[in-house]
Formats: sequence, C-alpha cells, structure tokens
Amino acid sequence: MKAMILAAGLGSRMRPLTLYTPKPLLEVGGKPLIVWHIEKLKSIGVKEIIINSAWLADKLIGALGDGSKYGVTIRWTREDEGLETAGGIINALPLLGDQPFILVNGDVWTTMDFAPLLEIDLKAGSNTDLAHLVFVPNPEQHPKGDFTLATGRAYTFDQKQQGENLTYSGVAVIHPKMFENLDAGKRPLAPLLKQAMLDGQVSAEKMQGMWVDVGTPERLTQLDLQIRQGLFD
Repeated sequence: MKAMILAAGLGSRMRPLTLYTPKPLLEVGGKPLIVWHIEKLKSIGVKEIIINSAWLADKLIGALGDGSKYGVTIRWTREDEGLETAGGIINALPLLGDQPFILVNGDVWTTMDFAPLLEIDLKAGSNTDLAHLVFVPNPEQHPKGDFTLATGRAYTFDQKQQGENLTYSGVAVIHPKMFENLDAGKRPLAPLLKQAMLDGQVSAEKMQGMWVDVGTPERLTQLDLQIRQGLFD
C-alpha cells in the first residue's frame, strides 16, 4: 500500500514560524512533524510515499529529498498554489495508482499504530466503501466535531444518526475511485466525504492513541515539551 502526506498548506496560523519554514518541517521532540509520519509509515512496511508541496516547496523537497535517508521512496507533486485536500490528491493520482492508499495530514501528530490501516479493505464498485476515516475526541478548539460515528460507520450531522460526534483526525484510507471523473483544480475533501457518507460508503473508527492538531505555535511548543518529558512513551 502507498501513502500520501498532505504538506502543501501555507501554515497561516503558525506564522511567523512558517514565514521561512514550511509547516511540515517544524520540529517537535527533535525531528520535523512530517518525519514522524515518514518513520511511522516505514515501520509498517509502507515504502512509497507521495507528498504534495506548494508553500516553500524547494525547502521541503530539499530537506527530505527522495526519502532514501529514511529508507523509503518519496515522490513529489508541486502545486503552483495550494489545491486544497481533494485537489492535491487528484493532482497526485498518476503517482497513487488505482489502489487504496493511506492519507495523512502533515500538520497532525499521533501515537496511533498505523498497521491496522493496512487491513482496511476498500473495493471499488457500487455499494462498497470509498473511504475509512479515523476519528478522535473533539479537541478544545473544535468542540462540536465533524461527523458522527455509529457502529463502525461515518455519518454527516444532517443524517441525524444516533452515535458519537467526533473530529476527523486527518488519518484515513481512501480509494482513488472517490475522485473518478473529477476535474483537476482547487477542491476540498470534506464535500466528497459527506456525499460518500450519504451514499453509505464510509467506514470509520475511533483512534487508539494520542493525537494533536499542531495548528498554532502554542500547541507546537506544548507538544514539543510533552514529547521531551516522555509523556507519550
């Protein structure tokens, strides 16, 4: 299975830290955020990783290169301007191929074991799942959550399903068929996920492990301190 790490964002909320450093290269616990993901993926046998780039792309690509120093193969896509989540994935489809892939947001940090994601079975075709999402308890900055989890399935709030309202962690398994016949360009992922939920094509789970949305300098500093103190060991 291949993986894609989303790393093209401007990191506006992290300024001034991201004025000269792409957000995925900001460090916690002595290594860049994105390297934590790369090492975690390698540890479960995922050796081919696609990373999209836009803001300060040359610095990001220059730092990580072809992935050989991490024991993986990194393939890059460039975006003149950020294409948002779905747009970035559509742009990378020629590298991702036609099989399900692991998707990870470059600006989250987690202790989750990615190995079970390799067992998620998404088959293209009618009445089969197009995505498997990993949810987390709603963080302080996002108290209402994104979707509802009920008996292993994901639902939009509009579906009024009885279950637990949770936040999408930025970790998922996605089938390329979700983007079939969609034009390239700027496009968010959330509307596609919601439509797939309405069609009954999204499974989900609640994360086992710690998770941080590293969205502000304050959360970055706090996470760095917690890792160095060994709170996640």
